[in-house]
Amino acid sequence: MPRLHLTVRGRVQGVFYRSTALERARDLGLSGWVRNRTDGSMEILAEGDEESIAALRAWCVKGPPGAVVRSVEEIDELESGEFSSFGVRGDV
Repeated sequence: MPRLHLTVRGRVQGVFYRSTALERARDLGLSGWVRNRTDGSMEILAEGDEESIAALRAWCVKGPPGAVVRSVEEIDELESGEFSSFGVRGDV
C-alpha cells in the first residue's frame, strides 16, 4: 500500500484547501490526515492503493478554486498501515 506525505506551499490556507483535501481523500478511500502548518503551508499524509494516491497527488498540485499552489514537497516514506480513516489533525 503506497504512502504519500506532502507539504504544499502557496495560498493554501483560508481557501478551503484542508476541507476539500479531506473530502477528496475520503472519496478516494484513503486513510491518513491533513493539517495546517503555522508557516502557512498544508501537510497531507495518506495511504491507500496506487491509483487513489496518484489521484490525490494530482489534485494537491492544483487544489481547490482560490488556492495558489507554489510548490509541493514530497517526503519519501514507507507505508505503516496505522490509519483506519482519513481526518483532520491539529495545526502545527
